[in-house]
Amino acid sequence: MFRNAVVAAFATVALAGGADIEAASAQELPSLQIKAVGLNGATPVSIIDEVPFWTETIPAASGGRITAQITPLDQMGIDDKTMLRLLKLGVMDFAGMDISKMAGDDAVFEGCDLAGLTLTPAEARAACEAWRPVIDETLQRDWGVKLLAIGGNTPQVFWCREPIDGLDSLRGKKIRVFNNTMRDFLAGLDATVISMAFAEVVPALNNGVVDCAVTGSLSGNTAGWTEVTEAIYPLSLGWSINILAVNLKTWQRFDEPTKAFFLEQAGAYEDKMWRTLTQATDEAANCNTGQQPCTLGKLASTTIVPVAEKDSAAKKALLESAVLAGWAQRCGADCVTEWNETVGAKLGLTAPAP
Repeated sequence: MFRNAVVAAFATVALAGGADIEAASAQELPSLQIKAVGLNGATPVSIIDEVPFWTETIPAASGGRITAQITPLDQMGIDDKTMLRLLKLGVMDFAGMDISKMAGDDAVFEGCDLAGLTLTPAEARAACEAWRPVIDETLQRDWGVKLLAIGGNTPQVFWCREPIDGLDSLRGKKIRVFNNTMRDFLAGLDATVISMAFAEVVPALNNGVVDCAVTGSLSGNTAGWTEVTEAIYPLSLGWSINILAVNLKTWQRFDEPTKAFFLEQAGAYEDKMWRTLTQATDEAANCNTGQQPCTLGKLASTTIVPVAEKDSAAKKALLESAVLAGWAQRCGADCVTEWNETVGAKLGLTAPAP
């Protein structure tokens, strides 16, 4: 019911944009049935953007010539860290995935979403735009995959089952994270870092397997985390940057009108993801504390713990020391040089030579 209501609220936006171009080119398109695997189904980006993109926008824009079967990865029981490998093998034609979760295979994929790197959706998008050519080159060269779009989720914050009062309260706690750069950040707090799939977090919090867990400020809301947590600490550790990508062999089989169609639609989809992210970021605090407007989430009654000035300063210090240094060691000298010339230059930061 909740998913349907949110999708309906965005249906007009999902089908808008580039209509004249789509209508003019639809007659040139072949009949195609696409198989796609998507992001976790309980997240706003899946509910509002990804599923409607495949089930509504693509069929409508192609005049019904292109249809798609989209299944969120959690409904298929897929470990999200394997998505890139499965796409490379051609298990699906297209895939949405959190790119930082692929960093176990290549640290390049963390480059625009390092823990604490950017503070606003606009900064996050600018950083990823600067790093986009590096991601795409790596995907095509090493994985046989083409990058089509980059999006994100709401700020990745701490959800805790018991009250906390700031950054120092996290010391020694068992905290769920989902990428290496978050591990670097929490290493400075002597926290016990635990990796687990998104779908496993609610029972883990409920049963005390973890004390806190990191996810989006609205993703946790739509996935029911408010039912097993008392406090949200909104010190952001990133944006859970996601990508839409296509198997390169699939892409090369498409004719030029089909490629042009998907590039046009992917561009509009990317813009919509960032618009949704901005609105969801603005609404998250309302939804999580039972206030309006809350159109994208569910009203809840958690406590949001203010981020003290000293904690913001500590976060910045950890970014410039532990986070950048840890990532530089994983990515290597050439990667760091390229980062400093692109993302670093955009944000006024310098990663140390490994």
